[in-house]
Amino acid sequence: MTKPKDTMGELIRVLIVDDHAMVRQGLRTFLELQKAADLSIEVAGEAGNGVEAVKLAKQTQPDIVLLDLVMPEMDGIQAASKIMEASPNSRIIILTSFGEEEKVLPAIRAGAQGYLLKDIPPNELVQAVREAHLGRVQLHPDAAKKLMNAVAAGESSATRRAADSETGLTEREREVLQLIADGMNNRDIAAKLVISEKTVKTHVSAILAKLNLDDRTQAAVYALRRGIVTDRD
Repeated sequence: MTKPKDTMGELIRVLIVDDHAMVRQGLRTFLELQKAADLSIEVAGEAGNGVEAVKLAKQTQPDIVLLDLVMPEMDGIQAASKIMEASPNSRIIILTSFGEEEKVLPAIRAGAQGYLLKDIPPNELVQAVREAHLGRVQLHPDAAKKLMNAVAAGESSATRRAADSETGLTEREREVLQLIADGMNNRDIAAKLVISEKTVKTHVSAILAKLNLDDRTQAAVYALRRGIVTDRD
């Protein structure tokens, strides 16, 4: 079984996307100061809107994208899905002043690995970058609560149907469901289970169909509620 990757001493390349030049400069200055032995960050580029972000992501293939939500030309939610197409290995952290439910859920569904508010302490932002690079979901507590509430509001009937169907999951499908609940994307699940991404996609589709769920977000919340999670060493 493949072990989670270790970022000790590894360079993490970050793309900063925000329509305010002052915010971009502040983030660049702070991130470039993080040259500790166990974490080195390089700013791969800056973009002032979603259109620029997609172009830069394709060019630079960053490890992490710090993405604002409210921007001209193309907002962060639209940009997130396009960035994932242009740079599939990038992990997106939404960094915004807005924590409303109607923004949190679409951002996560668009492919964001994290959702943080701009009042986050700088040291916690650095830690979030590192954790996201390891494949772990990063959510501000308020965003996490709103995400759970939003999914729960539209999920109650689906959850009841899923409970009746859970026994239909194969052992491998349960493993994949556990890893979805851990916040892993298909690439990470494939590496963890030593199978192809195509096979993972097949398992995910089967899980959603068997549990009568609409998407990975509902699957993750369902698994967490049912206690279907992996042991965390």
